Amino acid sequence: MITDFLDAHHRHLNDADSLFNASRLANADHLYGMAAECGLKRLMMAFGMQIGSTGDPKQEKDKQHADKVWVRYETYRSGHVQGLQYGLPSTFPFDDWKASQRYEKEERFYYARVEPHHSAAHAVHALLKSAERAGLV
Repeated sequence: MITDFLDAHHRHLNDADSLFNASRLANADHLYGMAAECGLKRLMMAFGMQIGSTGDPKQEKDKQHADKVWVRYETYRSGHVQGLQYGLPSTFPFDDWKASQRYEKEERFYYARVEPHHSAAHAVHALLKSAERAGLV
């Protein structure tokens, strides 16, 4: 298997939006986190994150989900000349998101809980589109 963070980002975001629009908020929320994680990891690659032969990050501290990769991304972005124009929103929207939430009851997911993750995943998507236009990814 070869990891493709860009493809995974697009796939997870598309599925998350479909679920969000169908009011399937629990699964949408999970996929928004996955979409943000994959998008940020693709940008981190452009900013110097080392990957192994299968496309996965080499360093353990880069093998994080959305709740932790947001901070790792800033480490790579701030150390790269072109990174200055790829800043994230100043708030940290995934501080209440965990990959293990996929096991929670659906009733615990409501619009106000999911919307910040929806917005953040789309903010990452916008950064990726900009990076694609610039030939960075």
